[in-house]
Amino acid sequence: MERASDQTIAALGELDTPTVFNALVEKNGLPNEQYTDQSIRCLLPELGTYVGYAMTAEITTNDPDSPAIPWHEYYEYIEAASGPLVAVMRDVDSRPGRGASFGDGMAALHQRLGVVGAVIDGTIRDLDGIRRVGLPIHAWGRVPGHGVFNLTRFNEPVTVGQLRIQPGDLVLADGDGCVRIEVEEAEDIVKVAHEIRDKEAKIHASYADPNYTTAQVRR
Repeated sequence: MERASDQTIAALGELDTPTVFNALVEKNGLPNEQYTDQSIRCLLPELGTYVGYAMTAEITTNDPDSPAIPWHEYYEYIEAASGPLVAVMRDVDSRPGRGASFGDGMAALHQRLGVVGAVIDGTIRDLDGIRRVGLPIHAWGRVPGHGVFNLTRFNEPVTVGQLRIQPGDLVLADGDGCVRIEVEEAEDIVKVAHEIRDKEAKIHASYADPNYTTAQVRR
C-alpha cells in the first residue's frame, strides 16, 4: 500500500473537509464528487477530525442466507496494515440499516488494531460505549439491534454515502462529512489547501472591514 509521509498525514488532520474539497477542485477541476453525501453523519463531533488509510468491508446485518467470511480474516487484514487506519464499511443487507453494522465492542477492537475512526454506510449501536472507547464515527444513525451479522467482502472498493473508496485511499472526516484523497496527491493537496486558507482569510477580513462595499466584488 502506497503511503504518504507522517508530516502530510498530520497536516491533513489540521485541515477541514470543505477546504480539502476546495483544494481537490483547484487541482483537479470540476465536476468533483470526492466527498460523502448527507446520509453519512458525524455522530461524535466532540471527538474531532480524523484521517487515515481506508480499510474496506461489506457486511449484512440480518440476511441469514448471505455469504459469510470468517471475521478473523478481516481483523488480520487490519492488523497487518500500518496506521493510521479508517474502517470503511457498507451494509449490503437486503434491508440496509435495519440492523447495526458497528458497536462498542467492534470500536474497541478496531482501535486496538490502529483504527482512528470509522465510516459506516449503515447504522450503528452502543454510541455511548463507542464514545467511552474514544473512536470517532460517521454513520446514518442509530438502532438498538441486529440479526445475523455476516462479513461478505473486504479489501475491495466500496461505496459509502455515494463516495467510491479504494482500499488504501486517504480519508479525512469531520463534522461536515468525509473526503477521499489519493495518496499520491496528498502532499500537493495540503499545499493547495493552505493557499486556499490564506486566500479565504483575506476575503473574510475584507468582509469585516467597516468600509467594505459590494463594489469590491467587481474587483
